[in-house]
Amino acid sequence: MTPQTRTEIAQLLERHGLSPVRHLGQNFLADANITRKIVAVAGIQPGDRVVEVGAGTGTLTRALAAAGARVVAYEIDAGLAPVLEEVTHGLDVELRFQDIMGVDLSEELDGGSWIMVANLPYNVGTPLVLDALRTLPRIVRFVVMVQREVAERFVASPGSKDYGLPSVITGIHAPARIAFRVPPQVFYPAPSVDSAVVVMDRVPTPPDAARAIELAAAGFNQRRKMLRRSLAGALEDPVATLEAAGIDPGSRAEELAPADYLRLALT
Repeated sequence: MTPQTRTEIAQLLERHGLSPVRHLGQNFLADANITRKIVAVAGIQPGDRVVEVGAGTGTLTRALAAAGARVVAYEIDAGLAPVLEEVTHGLDVELRFQDIMGVDLSEELDGGSWIMVANLPYNVGTPLVLDALRTLPRIVRFVVMVQREVAERFVASPGSKDYGLPSVITGIHAPARIAFRVPPQVFYPAPSVDSAVVVMDRVPTPPDAARAIELAAAGFNQRRKMLRRSLAGALEDPVATLEAAGIDPGSRAEELAPADYLRLALT
């Protein structure tokens, strides 16, 4: 089943009297090679259950289903319903026209393991992924296309300019890697930024993961301050606790690895 080309997407939208909606961040994937690479990187096998966010014109949706997945596809724009119904007809795809940020996926996705595969709208990519990492253990793998800067924050190492709270959260729950970068011209219409496909495989949730993230959030909220000051509201005796965890109280938030925050949470 051939993924949609730029011309096919334009004709499909025109046939249904539609056009991309800028405020919804609609940049539809229009490159067959990129679509195939995403499905391949996701390692989709027949019978896998996939949740897709931002189905758009359905090119990735269709490719996932063609690989044998059962797909639950969310799309905020109900105006795309006739397009998606046309391109997914006869496939194992359930279309849900909802704003994903108002959806409780823990209730919507039935038990068992899921894979999230999506060309994520830029305005929801970071909060959606970070929330799912913390609260949706049944999603065991994420293969998501996001803005390149977002991808670099997900994979950043301690001490780098991109390292921050998103890096700590991914490092604790599902260490991330960039599978490949994506230029603007593979979308219709082309965005003004580069994108990247990020892969995250969930690991067992460590003890006190939530507390470690809480401490990291406090530290990065005042990232220019030393931890003995930035964690004053989060720890009863910051200096003693940091020293007990083997961490220099004069360190700053970006110097600590996810493992350091986990150790601090257990101290």
